[in-house]
Amino acid sequence: MAKTPGRLRIVATPIGNLADLSPRARDALLTADLVACEDTRRTGRLFQSLGVTGGAGGRPAMLPLHDHNEDRQIGRVLRLLEDGGDVTLVSDAGTPLVSDPGFRLARAAMARGLAVEALPGPSAILAALVVSGLPPYPFTFLGFPPRRKGRRRRFFDSHAELPHTLVFFESPQRAAASLADAAAAFGPDRDAALARELTKLHEEVLRGPLGELAAGVADRPKLRGEVTVVVGGRGRR
Repeated sequence: MAKTPGRLRIVATPIGNLADLSPRARDALLTADLVACEDTRRTGRLFQSLGVTGGAGGRPAMLPLHDHNEDRQIGRVLRLLEDGGDVTLVSDAGTPLVSDPGFRLARAAMARGLAVEALPGPSAILAALVVSGLPPYPFTFLGFPPRRKGRRRRFFDSHAELPHTLVFFESPQRAAASLADAAAAFGPDRDAALARELTKLHEEVLRGPLGELAAGVADRPKLRGEVTVVVGGRGRR
């Protein structure tokens, strides 16, 4: 009798508040034959929050799958799926694939005709968008801007004429420089919002003209937490 292939479940995990883990996501983590994760330490802490530790009868096996090794790990995951195993894919926080690893794995599984399921949940993109006060649709997600100033400025210039809302991620260390380059490309009067520490105790959302946000962040001694920036489209208020 031929084996019934397993499932690849793409599971969203909390971006801060652990209470945002859905019952379906919890079940997918606990019942998986393998959990493919961006960082086994981060996912290990998530299991600890569920009261599950390693060892016999404990958490499932974890496989690191990140930007630097995804291509090498795909074959191993596909073999397990084809042998009937269920694999749960998670990133460090939020929804996998979206500016996180997993896209190449998911596409390879689909190409083999394997079942791929999405278990929706937390997303910093949508959380920032709905608290920004800016038009929620249409919008374009830009991922992380380039790290180097010249490339970053060209990156923003290439999106300056888009008439719809833009969303991008940035590290706290580069937030001030990135906002300054965005203000230079889009114009300092473009409506914008900066969200950080979303769903956490010290969540903060700053709203105002892009130039003012850039100046305000530059004046702060240190910015903490992952940053999501939302910028209004050209000609929209």
